[in-house]
Amino acid sequence: MTRVGLTGGIASGKSTVSAILEELGAVVIDGDKLAREVVERGTPGLAAVVAEFGEELLTPEGDLDRAALGKVVFADEGRRRALEAIVHPLVFERYAALEASAPEGALVVHDIPLLAESGRADTFDAVLVVDVPVETQVERMVRDRGMDRADAEARVAAQATREQRLAIATYVLDNTGTLEDLRDRVLAVHAELTAS
Repeated sequence: MTRVGLTGGIASGKSTVSAILEELGAVVIDGDKLAREVVERGTPGLAAVVAEFGEELLTPEGDLDRAALGKVVFADEGRRRALEAIVHPLVFERYAALEASAPEGALVVHDIPLLAESGRADTFDAVLVVDVPVETQVERMVRDRGMDRADAEARVAAQATREQRLAIATYVLDNTGTLEDLRDRVLAVHAELTAS
């Protein structure tokens, strides 16, 4: 088994790279998806978030209002760290279980948005960093996600810097070109990672 960490800032194109790797046969374990699962309605994770942040962050149906929580935690580093202290251990537990069930010899890709922040980059055989300039991230969030510029900038600022992500990279996947350019880079890296 080859264990790979995949990361990139918000709106960098990490999900696109993840999908391409999955098409190529990699086992992809998606950190964002797991982070949502561990705080779904009825989970101990959601109960812990409500205990820390209050019931006003629930929708009328009893689900976590992710947008409301985002406004709280992306504006206050202390609150963000409190959320991470609840969610990260639950997510890492799920990562370990999913990795253990991967087929022998698989390329297992851990899609981890906050890999640079976690200090876990050295636990992987390789780290792929999807890279774009900060202004590109902000423009994409405003254009594609309908965020206002200030909210988009706050979300970028809440993550590791571009330089911190590049410092942990084994492979850098520049995503400033076309989708075909990105796919070509991913294919080349996949070929290197799976060559035995």
